[in-house]
Amino acid sequence: MTAPHPSALRGRDVLVTGHTGFKGSWLALWLAALGARTTGYALAPETDPALFEVAGVADVLHDHVVGDVRDRDAVDAVVARSRPDVVLHLAARTVVSEGYRRPAEAFSVNVDGTTAVLDAVRAADRPCAVVVVTSDKCYLNDESGRPFRETDPLGGHDPYSASKAAQELVVQSYRRSYFDPQAQAAAGCPVVRLASGRAGNVIGGGDWTEDGLVADLARARARGGELVLRSPHAVRPWQHVLEPLSGYLTLAAALLQDDADALAGAYNFGPHPEDDATVAELVDGLSTAWGPLADGSRGWRSEPHEDLGHEAGVLRLDVELAARALSWTPTWRLGETLGRTADWYRGFGAEPASARDLCLEDIAAFEGAVSGSATRGSAGAGPGTSRSDADSSRSSGDVTPTG
Repeated sequence: MTAPHPSALRGRDVLVTGHTGFKGSWLALWLAALGARTTGYALAPETDPALFEVAGVADVLHDHVVGDVRDRDAVDAVVARSRPDVVLHLAARTVVSEGYRRPAEAFSVNVDGTTAVLDAVRAADRPCAVVVVTSDKCYLNDESGRPFRETDPLGGHDPYSASKAAQELVVQSYRRSYFDPQAQAAAGCPVVRLASGRAGNVIGGGDWTEDGLVADLARARARGGELVLRSPHAVRPWQHVLEPLSGYLTLAAALLQDDADALAGAYNFGPHPEDDATVAELVDGLSTAWGPLADGSRGWRSEPHEDLGHEAGVLRLDVELAARALSWTPTWRLGETLGRTADWYRGFGAEPASARDLCLEDIAAFEGAVSGSATRGSAGAGPGTSRSDADSSRSSGDVTPTG
């Protein structure tokens, strides 16, 4: 099998669920740049502002459909109409703190929504590569600090994490029951290859998610307020949003190949091991890249919130399987990620109409880095350095804004 590359999606029909969210908007822009015909299915954007709107993502889509992923008739209709070669299922509830507040919603969207998409693919009865995006929080976290591998037990203390573990079980069950490539071929049926992607905490420009770490930092800086961190010492696998997206695209490209049956499985997509950082280190590094505050302060303080439930103290991912099976490895170091994220928000603040261009510039730079082109920043940049000196994020409830 040749090494898979996202460029294999050029001219392909791709269905993206959750395309109005932070990651989905970046993904839709990247697919358009690759030359794919992309149909998006999702609820209307839930934040104001929203990257989907400020970057004009709808304008680059082949079709934009607003709907709930749990609406089976609507999902069946969009799959039948778009006739996708590739399905990238991102629609989900994505925040740990929200899962505590609305647990039934987390399970309903993340589990029932996934079965609705997979059942629609079954009904379409055509060859397809399907990548279901889950989470690094699907693992049964023993707080040992060791990087989790794909063969480690699934679990989840909080409702969001448990819903993501359950989502992985759904994928595993459907793969064994309905989408076994060899069984499909032996029966003369169209072959559907189903895989899942487990990613770490992502950051990047255009994230305005409630309880999102970068989003809350941006809001706090804009109003001169102070950021309150619930768990400043928690370690997470931070990475730029383009890192896991490149993994999903590479995985989809791999599944389209004729000899890819063995690749239908679960994959971690995370940062360089040495780029794992605490919440405090991430905020300090991003603040350094962003520039000093007018009052010269650090810009955050620690304040535990016991009422918001348990959260893991350490979370790390082992990405050896993706490297071995897909030839995928993380690209940007943390310093580069922080510098580009700060640059995006500064650029958007100066010229809001530049949102799409800012995204496309980062996509082009990332593709250049993957292909070995020169990049800004040092390969050894660490958490506290910007790229000029030298990895939703979803903060998973690690942060609460104030001021």
